[in-house]
Amino acid sequence: MQSLLEKKARRERITALTAYDYPTARLLDESGIDVILVGDSLGMVVLGYEDTTEVTLDEILHHTRAAARGVKRALLVADLPIHTYDTPEQAVETSRALVEAGAQAVKLEGGVSHVSQIKAVVAAGIPLMAHIGMLPQSVREEGGYKIKGRTPSEAEALVRDGKAVEAAGAFSVVLEIVKADVARQITDALTIPTIGIGSGQHCDGQILVTHDLIGFFPWFTPKFVSPQAQVAEEIRKAAASFIRQTRSV
Repeated sequence: MQSLLEKKARRERITALTAYDYPTARLLDESGIDVILVGDSLGMVVLGYEDTTEVTLDEILHHTRAAARGVKRALLVADLPIHTYDTPEQAVETSRALVEAGAQAVKLEGGVSHVSQIKAVVAAGIPLMAHIGMLPQSVREEGGYKIKGRTPSEAEALVRDGKAVEAAGAFSVVLEIVKADVARQITDALTIPTIGIGSGQHCDGQILVTHDLIGFFPWFTPKFVSPQAQVAEEIRKAAASFIRQTRSV
């Protein structure tokens, strides 16, 4: 966590990607990534759910254990699934379970509304990454994934959220689908690092879902992602080649 703060002070960009299994986590760790997140995005890209609201704590624990076996140097962070941190006491209990599974830090969604949970987790000695802007666990109430900070009042609320999670003890904060100029305001206003996803280039770092980055989930790719590989197509080709070879014998 200290190294991330030092990177912000040096204006050195922070890199983060998701991993949900041993080989992916190990490969990312060996690549030199700063942060690996066992995100509840696994609900869609691994488990086939419609969104993150169906992900359970048992599922996150299972995937955290797998990822932890592959990480030697990166900071491993695990998401608190929906309805596992409704109260400060529950947030601490869930966070402890994730740490026991191998996570070095945890992440929860919410700003001003979740200050008490953040304070409780940090007071329990567990490092916490906050998450503001578009909150995937609220996607059904929101009616979809919508950019945040379009109006002055929304922008002011987001800045307040950022300052609140910093004051509560978070060591960094994810800004998801926040208007770029607002993400810059938040980044300039905080001493802790901001890690953006779909929030422009002015954050202190960037995070992506690895499946999006490498083209491993071809059925949907966010507009803000430029895939650096096409793994799904390579799998299709390999499988088709195997089928042809097997049938030709």
